[in-house]
Amino acid sequence: MTFEQQLELLRRGTSEIISEEDLLAKLRLGRPLRVKLGVDPTVAHVTLGWAVVLRKLRDFQRLGHTACLIIGDFTAQIGDPSGKSKTRPQLTRDDVVRNVAAVSEQVYKILDPDKTEIFYNRDWLGAMTFEDVIRLASRTTVARILERDDFTKRLNEQRPIALHEILYPLCQGFDSVEIQADIELGGNDQKFNNLVGRTLMQQYGQEPQVVMLCPLLVGTDGKEKMSQSLGNYISIIDSPRDIYGKTMSIPDELMANWFELCTDTPLDELREIVQACESGQMNPRDAKRRLAQEIVALYHSREAAEAEDQYFLETFSQRSQPVDAPETAIPREVIQDGGLSVPGLVVALGLAKSNGQAKDLMKAGAVTLDGVKLDDLTQKLTVSEVEGKILKVGKHQFRKLVGPGS
Repeated sequence: MTFEQQLELLRRGTSEIISEEDLLAKLRLGRPLRVKLGVDPTVAHVTLGWAVVLRKLRDFQRLGHTACLIIGDFTAQIGDPSGKSKTRPQLTRDDVVRNVAAVSEQVYKILDPDKTEIFYNRDWLGAMTFEDVIRLASRTTVARILERDDFTKRLNEQRPIALHEILYPLCQGFDSVEIQADIELGGNDQKFNNLVGRTLMQQYGQEPQVVMLCPLLVGTDGKEKMSQSLGNYISIIDSPRDIYGKTMSIPDELMANWFELCTDTPLDELREIVQACESGQMNPRDAKRRLAQEIVALYHSREAAEAEDQYFLETFSQRSQPVDAPETAIPREVIQDGGLSVPGLVVALGLAKSNGQAKDLMKAGAVTLDGVKLDDLTQKLTVSEVEGKILKVGKHQFRKLVGPGS
């Protein structure tokens, strides 16, 4: 590939590159570039939203460059204030260690381990003396830090900003200095932090990094950015059925964006799909089936994707009851005096986040047992009435109920 073709490949799925001229100049250096991505292990799952920047890092690997993954085992305990309207709760060391172990395994579903260097920023940030911290803090001004949109909003609304939050961009920027990054990737919300790294590198006499920003993926609810705390996410280690089913639940207007950010579908083919849907030549449901298959294939296999598509056609298109719904034991904790409440059962099985949500689903007729609607909020069922039957919640969640678990 020519350098211009490489640049065209790397543009996909990005919202801003600072700057393209600098990126092209670095590509022409003729050596493997050090491409940095910092990840704070504040959660234990790699979501499709997080995978957007990981997949961009993989694009660099395919061009022969080195992925430098910074595991923020130190900065995770501070809490990135990006986009936050209030101070984030700080994680314990045990929380961080647990999340690091989970995340470290998942990233290799996307990245090539042979072209990946893993760093832990506790190795240098944790070794700093208080004098080192003061010297690092002298590298910027309070006015510069307060240029951040989220800090400005909090000041105007008289919401508190903790001093450790002000130090966070400097910590992230110093990571770039430590590994001498050529390029740093991040979501749109990381622009300020990434630019601090670019400035720090110049102050330390290094060639400044190129900053590449990716859009934040909107979650399955079609409203907020994908987040585990909001429950609108898909994990790359979800089962093929869950990935397929959750993808089919997204609003139609998200499809083009998800195709571009979450799959390897060629852009010219993507444009044809969008045009076909807009002209009425293709049913949006069929386009979404293609999207769901592409995502399942990425994280499982093409065979699994085809199997889930067939399952979808047989189950939902033909309105049939799934014969292979996953078997789930009735949780003992929901059984009281020989009976169980439907909202309690739905929540205990993880099919709704709260009793309130479960009741709303029941009111909407979205909860059925062997095809019979369960819309009486006060109804108590016996174990024998539900055992061996298929509970359906929403459009895509099925569980075959078996005897109570221990």
